Amino acid sequence: MKQIDDLGGMGVVQTVRAMEEGSTTAGAVARACLERIAAANDDIKAFVALDPGHVLEEAAKVDAGAHAGGLLRGVPYAVKDVIDTADYPTAYGSPLYAGYMPGRDAACVRRAREQGSVLMGKVATGEFATQTPSQARNPLRTTHTPGGSSSGSAAAVAAGMVPVAFGTQTTGSIVRPAVYCGLVGYKPSFGMLGTAGLKTLSHTQDTIGVIARDVMDVACFSFGVHGVRHVQAAVEHPRIALCRSSQWDYASLATHGTLDVLAKRLASRGIHVDSIELPATMEALAAQQPRLFMFEARQNLAYEMETRRTQLSTRLQKRLDAAQAVTLDEYISLRQQVLQCQWQFAELMRNYDAILYPAAAGEAEKGLKEAGDPRFGALWTMLHVPTVSFPCGKGPSGLPLGVQLVGAFGEDMRLLSVAQLAARIALEVG
Repeated sequence: MKQIDDLGGMGVVQTVRAMEEGSTTAGAVARACLERIAAANDDIKAFVALDPGHVLEEAAKVDAGAHAGGLLRGVPYAVKDVIDTADYPTAYGSPLYAGYMPGRDAACVRRAREQGSVLMGKVATGEFATQTPSQARNPLRTTHTPGGSSSGSAAAVAAGMVPVAFGTQTTGSIVRPAVYCGLVGYKPSFGMLGTAGLKTLSHTQDTIGVIARDVMDVACFSFGVHGVRHVQAAVEHPRIALCRSSQWDYASLATHGTLDVLAKRLASRGIHVDSIELPATMEALAAQQPRLFMFEARQNLAYEMETRRTQLSTRLQKRLDAAQAVTLDEYISLRQQVLQCQWQFAELMRNYDAILYPAAAGEAEKGLKEAGDPRFGALWTMLHVPTVSFPCGKGPSGLPLGVQLVGAFGEDMRLLSVAQLAARIALEVG
């Protein structure tokens, strides 16, 4: 068997290749990841539930021939703690559910298991995947937030504990933590990964996605879960639109500069780049997203509000109380606006392969009491379209800045192909 120096440092694609070549085993990879978790988790606080003995048992089953045809055999992964798992408690980031055992896997976890992936444990999340942050820290600078609410997912991957993790996004909870931690975040088209077993927050927006170290890793894992071997086909002469909107007013000057520099570099490589303004109807919808969210969250957390209110954070209580001001008529109107904008965006994307947009306001903020501004993912999550975020340059303090590419609904493979090219060029941005 060929010796691999750093099993714990391998990405998804490297692990899949090594397993297929027979140059490593699922047990060896799992042990290497467990060593990294043991060394770093006290500082990073990414994992909230872990059973090393059980991990090694599951890896041994893979090595013994379980899931022999799986495309992700031996790939270690972590699961955000708002997604149910049969083997580990799922607390949804809340003391209300401490120690709760769902007794079954969520759909995405079951599919990953069927493909031979090895679940390493559960990672931290903001309370019910909202803005109340977890205790996870940014491995790039532990005094700073890793973002939220997929904080543990990003922190675990950035610290090298696992090569990939499931996260969720209702507003910007995948794209922002990924770039805060110098990673790639992929929010698929709505429904691509089934949400059965996810603690529902906003039923028209909640999306399960993936955080990993590069674009090929998120593609390999996300499609591999479905038993599909992702083939990265190049998009000839991609067309990209740098999209400006009023949300840019909330982005730092460094973020503005990074987007402009990346757009120029893309154009210098022969990629067609236009500059467009976000249509007024979408501007209006983006501004109303918090109200749609609040109406749905109050429904989906009604039990917790009515029976365990005092165990919810003050922040979440106030947000759910404010939802009483959103009437059913307003909510229905918002849903109709979403449908109209989905059609409008589909028409816009007839001319482009991807939209270039900020992924976050700037660098990861200092402190752990806030998880960053989620607004830059809000519209795209409502529209159900795929997005890929990746680091591009660094801010004044030396932490990563980030951008995202947005694609047409269902055109995930095309978007990932363009993102692979753009992320490679983004590495050149200082």
